[in-house]
Amino acid sequence: MLRLEPRTETTTLIQALAPAAAVLITMVVGGLLFAALGKNPFEAIHTIFIEPLFDPYSRTELLIKASPLILIALGLSFGFRAGIWNIGAEGQYVMGGLAGSAVALAFWNVEGAWLLPLMAVAGIAGGAAWAMIPAFLKIRFNANEILVSLMLVYVATLFLSAMVSGPLRDPDGFNFPQSRLFHDSARLPILMEGTRVHVGIIVTMVAVLAAQIFLTRHLFGFNVRLLGQAPRAAAFSGVNAKRLTVICLGLSGAMAGLAGLFEVAGPIGQLQPSLPVGYGFTAIIVAFLGRLSPVGILFAGMVMALTYIGGETAQFALGIPSAAISVFQGLLLFILLAVDLLTRYRVRIVRRGEV
Repeated sequence: MLRLEPRTETTTLIQALAPAAAVLITMVVGGLLFAALGKNPFEAIHTIFIEPLFDPYSRTELLIKASPLILIALGLSFGFRAGIWNIGAEGQYVMGGLAGSAVALAFWNVEGAWLLPLMAVAGIAGGAAWAMIPAFLKIRFNANEILVSLMLVYVATLFLSAMVSGPLRDPDGFNFPQSRLFHDSARLPILMEGTRVHVGIIVTMVAVLAAQIFLTRHLFGFNVRLLGQAPRAAAFSGVNAKRLTVICLGLSGAMAGLAGLFEVAGPIGQLQPSLPVGYGFTAIIVAFLGRLSPVGILFAGMVMALTYIGGETAQFALGIPSAAISVFQGLLLFILLAVDLLTRYRVRIVRRGEV
């Protein structure tokens, strides 16, 4: 019989190297998966992880893909540290993009520097408001925020489809379920000519810095960590768990909503039913791969974006199914959790009759 026993000591170096080890193990397991599909595993891993780094266009696209993942993961990390499990960031991402798009379409033919900030406020409010539903049910009826937030993803997706097929549909779009193309005033400014790198990248970097300060240098961050690590001690110290639940869920919803707004006002340029692409779920992997640390999330977001860009290249160049790429990304989370477990526990063989 096998038994897990806590390790007496776990060095900081081992904990720091665990995410890197998880990535390497994922490469090996992913290679076996690709080999089972009849593909060259070395070529597949090279295409996914190495090739995009040497292509100028792919390097700029890495920033585009990483930005929403980092923003959403930053918001989720505060809740996860406090033991508040928001699994519905995908729905909050959709509602943020939808709310910001509604503002852009309401002022469709109006120019003004005020339009983008107003859209950003609407996106943040839309995501936060959607997150308030599980927050209210949690503090009022002790409902499980995991189930509520997850189920609301499907509600948000269906609501988006209804909007782009109805009130927000392009009147000159031949009944296709999509909105008008946004006016130039409602598009994010491009930072690098000839690329799609937009000003939202700078906002993401500022958000990483702000999250690092709040988490390590502010009382709010201390209360978040205290509630997650020692709920009873937090109660004795005067931390209001219900209020912190609302704040953490609202913050994660706001960040997801802002990411949704950046997506529609940046790369897409209009509201489409294909807006939900799984960023809200992938951001959970990014948060844990980054050890719930803002700086770690920054690097983890780049790694996960690399799998998106490289995965798309592998689909076209090697004929690898998109489902296999999704499985490969999911493997990273499970292997990371397994590596984390083994850094804190050791496996001992217990013989029959031994206590």
